[in-house]
Amino acid sequence: MRDACLIGISLASTAPARGGFGTVNYAVLIAYLAVLVAMGAYLARREKTTDDFFLAGRRIPWWAAGLSIFGTGLSAITFMAIPARAYHTDWVFILTSLAPILFIPLVVAFYIPFYRRLRLTTAYEYLESRFNLPTRMFASALFIIYQFGRMSIVLCLPAIALSTVTGLNLYACILAMGALAAVYTVLGGIEAVIWTDVLQVIVLMGGAIGSLLLIAGSVDGGFGGIVSAGLAHGKFHTFNWSWDHTTQAVWVMVLGSFLSAVMPNTADQSVVQRYLTTRNERAAKQAAWTSALLGIPTALLFFFLGTALFVFYKAHPGLAVSGLKKDAILPLFIMQRMPPGVAGLVIAGIFAAAMSSVDSGMNSMATAFTTDFYRRLRPRRQERRYLLVARLATVAAGAIATIAAILLARFQSGYMLDLFYEIMGLFGGWLAGLFVLGIFTRKATGPGALAGLAAGTAAVYLVKFNTKVHFMLYAGVGLAVCVAVGYLVSLALPWKRKDVDGLTVYTMPEEESD
Repeated sequence: MRDACLIGISLASTAPARGGFGTVNYAVLIAYLAVLVAMGAYLARREKTTDDFFLAGRRIPWWAAGLSIFGTGLSAITFMAIPARAYHTDWVFILTSLAPILFIPLVVAFYIPFYRRLRLTTAYEYLESRFNLPTRMFASALFIIYQFGRMSIVLCLPAIALSTVTGLNLYACILAMGALAAVYTVLGGIEAVIWTDVLQVIVLMGGAIGSLLLIAGSVDGGFGGIVSAGLAHGKFHTFNWSWDHTTQAVWVMVLGSFLSAVMPNTADQSVVQRYLTTRNERAAKQAAWTSALLGIPTALLFFFLGTALFVFYKAHPGLAVSGLKKDAILPLFIMQRMPPGVAGLVIAGIFAAAMSSVDSGMNSMATAFTTDFYRRLRPRRQERRYLLVARLATVAAGAIATIAAILLARFQSGYMLDLFYEIMGLFGGWLAGLFVLGIFTRKATGPGALAGLAAGTAAVYLVKFNTKVHFMLYAGVGLAVCVAVGYLVSLALPWKRKDVDGLTVYTMPEEESD
């Protein structure tokens, strides 16, 4: 630890606060973004069919798929929003990092086997087999809408960062990221998405660790001083022991994050698609565990980094900037204290993180549109036509998400992390509820599932606009209402039930052969 502090002192001493981005940093940023586009161009040679474009020919190694799932969640939301949360408040939100570890055993035991053994391209194909075509299309459409909200956030955050530290136009930054992400995703498909995710995980984690070392070398007492000062100011406060459902109580955060984790791990095409890119089921399960196990140490790192930033600016008040956007505190520190070139690489990593989340969204939305709508309704087209539609859908998704990000940047002033969880809660619960109905019940029917979907949607929006229930519970409300209403309506009304053999946990298909 002492050596780490000395390293931090050495680096910090070479990086005085600066007012601009600098030539070296610009060169590193441009080179990094060029590498991403080059990766897409290189991998484009393999994209001959939609199976290549959507599933990478099922040739992705488990560790790369796992890092890609982790990287999609890491994004700028983790790198910027979590330290900003810890900087301005405390550690209460770290309880949400428990969710993947608590929920992943269910994913490995039940969901991955279904998606793999049924040889799906999208998760929503299962809903047609289990229920009916309208359920599949509604679910796929809702996922696409949800992704637009998520992508707008992860595009907006790094644009705020670069605009803050360089003075470049905020909207130009958003346009540049959206366009570059669209280019290499259109070229390289999901394979480009996954390998750029791997690269950005390495850069971002290195940037976070480097920032922490710099801070430890710039405050009295190093890491011990950060802990002491953080404790003195209540920055490590984690547990709110209350039964109040309107606050960040322990049970609200743990239960809410667990239920919020159902959707991204089971009903989010951008994650499910990673399960399908590996060679076999065992590799898919290893990928899921890799992503989940990386979550807790990463959360500890980024929350501690936020507390360290608070201690640093408390010790160096002259470096603080008034009127700074809440989520821009870490990029500010990077530009003030990191050496030229290193700062450019980390800022480039933030951009790449956003672009990696956006490219995941673009590719998964294109997959959903092409597979669940175009191919389903136009089943006899040539393969090259489907591939063309997929690429056009990728461009369209990127363009719409970029416009949404520009609007968000214009009007949003609160914590992006809160907004992210709120969007997930508004859309994720009732979407995940459809899969719970299908996989874990025998008697749920298509009309019942649609009734549950409508009831879950209505319930979440009634709760949001008519109560003070904390937004972390939105997903749980939507999921519970969707499952309960869907099941009861299926029992109450005498619809003809489909043959569900091989479509529930009670008759799970045989494991696929390698």
